[in-house]
This record gives sequence, structure tokens and C-alpha cells, in this order.
Amino acid sequence: MGMRLRAFAFLSAATLAATPLRAELAVSANDGHTVLTDAGAQVPATPPVPDSVTVLDLSASPPRIVGEVQAPASVVGPPQSVAVAPNETFAIVTSATRVDPNDAARIVPDDRVTVIDLTSTPPRVRASLTAGKGAAGVSINREGTLALVANRTEGTLSVFKIAGGEVSPAGKVDLGNDKAGPSHVVFSRDGREAYVTRDGDNKVSVLAVEGSRVTYAKRDFTAGVRPYGIEITPSGDVALVANVGQSSGDHDTVSVIDLRAKPARVVNTVTVGPTPEGIRLSADGRHAALVIENGSNLAKASPFFNDKGVLRIYAVSGTDLRKVAEAPIGRWCQGAVWTRDGRTVLVQCMVDRRIEVFRFDGEALSAQAPVALGAGGAGFRTAEP
Repeated sequence: MGMRLRAFAFLSAATLAATPLRAELAVSANDGHTVLTDAGAQVPATPPVPDSVTVLDLSASPPRIVGEVQAPASVVGPPQSVAVAPNETFAIVTSATRVDPNDAARIVPDDRVTVIDLTSTPPRVRASLTAGKGAAGVSINREGTLALVANRTEGTLSVFKIAGGEVSPAGKVDLGNDKAGPSHVVFSRDGREAYVTRDGDNKVSVLAVEGSRVTYAKRDFTAGVRPYGIEITPSGDVALVANVGQSSGDHDTVSVIDLRAKPARVVNTVTVGPTPEGIRLSADGRHAALVIENGSNLAKASPFFNDKGVLRIYAVSGTDLRKVAEAPIGRWCQGAVWTRDGRTVLVQCMVDRRIEVFRFDGEALSAQAPVALGAGGAGFRTAEP
């Protein structure tokens, strides 16, 4: 697997100096080893296509693919399984599952973490590291000095230091319950805390961050059933938590955490539809895009099956959410990203193997030409605003 546990240098000072800051890139991690059947997520009956990472230029109209590289990826876990460095020079991609090396018909937990060089054309893998079993959601702090990976299968988070163009492992955080299901993790805007969703025991936990030392602060929020994706507004005042529920046909929720309160707490919960898989805030924090499965991830025999998911846009005002627009999307869709101007939303659809593109005028969504992918879009991210 080519894994290396020691630090490595992958960007020279000359390369960094030549790289335009914040070009407007989006990175899509694509799972080729998983398909959706009536029996659930399985290895395809035909030989799977390779997992891959696709880089898109969002400043182009329409958005265009600028390169692709083979790298491990997984649809299991929140679609925030990609993190893009603040200066857009590299991305970190996790892989929660893989095909069992001993049984090509089984999917098993994975722990691989890949660093992708975004300054190269096409992009290339610069390092393969390891986290913990079920490596899923990943985030980089605003200073670009620290990354955290949520390990869903073992109830831990992996810590990685980033310094001088080097990425290196810096330990783990144990949440005290190997069934906690840590799914995604985000840093507070000042970098002194991080918040991790736990879909196994229905909590959102606070982590204390001091340099590269990260500890469980033993402070938890109670959001909804199976908190999964989490986003923080650019101001740092509010966090939104997507609670995916049990895929039982019930409408699920987004919880609002007031981070200004002393102590911070959940102050609002809004019903948004069945299974809000993806959640993403616009760069100005005024709108949230929610990717609602709407039963499209269920067996066709289910009374709750629907052959279309739903993209819903909510206006964010303080701790209030108000739905302003929605549009049908494909099946088993995953992550969403915004262009920096907030006028375009892109959504990955796993079954359809494409990225659907929508223009947003503040009141309505209009579908544009989609972007084809070679494998199922499973994780999607831009640099944090």
C-alpha cells in the first residue's frame, strides 16, 4: 500500500511561491469499489473501477475538471472525507472502507489517508499515511498546521501535524467508547477547539486543541439522532449539525449550536427531510446546502423508496434556518460545495456517477449541465472560507 508513517516534504518553497492562492478548486473523492443494491452497499458484481480523486476548477463557467489521480476513497461516512489546505496546495483524502484483500466480495474497514498535491498537473499522490479504522471525516485548521481524522470503526480521532510542507502523525484522541462512531470533525475559527459528531451514540463532543495536542474535553452536546455532518459559519458563531436518523422514512433534522453562548449549547432543531447526507455552508455563511437522500438510498421494495434525492437551500440568520429553494437530484447523492460567490452549488451523486450543477439566484435553483465522474462521488470539499 506504500504507507509511510514518517513525515515527508512535498512542496518546495519555489512551488509554493508559484502557486496562486485560493484559485477556487473543489476536490471530489470517488469510490469505485462500492455500489448500491437492494441488499445495501456492496462490491460490484463486475470488477470495480479504481477509486479516484478529481480536481475541479470552480472559477470556470461551467466548472471543469482539471485533473484526476487514483487514490483510495470511500462512500462510507459523511461526504466531508476530503479536506483542502487553506492555500489550496494540497488535499487530504480518507478511505473508510476497502475491498477485503482476502475476499474480493467483501468490504472491510480501511485506515488509509492520502495527501494529494494540487500544484501538480495532473494532481498526484504525494504520500500515503494511516489513521484509524474507518477513517472518515477530515478537517484542516485555518492556519494549515493541524489536521484531524474521525475514525468511525474504533471510536478515535487521528491527529496530524502540518509544518514546512510536511504532514506527520501526532497521536490519537480516544473518545472512551469504541462504538461512538466519530463521523466528522471541524475546528473552531480560533483553532482552540474542535467538534466531532458521534453517530454511534448520538453526541457531538468538544475537543480541546493546544498546538498539536488534542484532548477530549469531556463536554458533549445533545443534537439529534445520529449526528453526522457538521459545519461552522465563517463568523464562528454557529455550528450546524446534520442528523441522519435511521433511514426509516422519517423526516430528519439539522441542529443549530450557538457557539457564542457561555457555555455553548444546541438552541434550535429544524426538520429538513429524510436523511440529510451532505451539508455545506456558502462562503458568506448566509446559506446552507443540504443533500437529502429522500429514500433514494433505500431498496426499491421499501415503501419509502424514491428514485430522486432533493437538494434544499436554507437561509441562515443567526440561529434560525429558513428553506428558500429546492430541486430534485439523483440517487444516493453525497457531498455539496458552493462557488465562492454563492451563485452555484455542485452536488455529487453516487449512483449516477456525476456531479450535478445548479445556479442559485437567492430564491430558486436552476439545473445546469452535469459533470461526469469515472466512479461514484463520495466526498467533496473546497478550502474553508
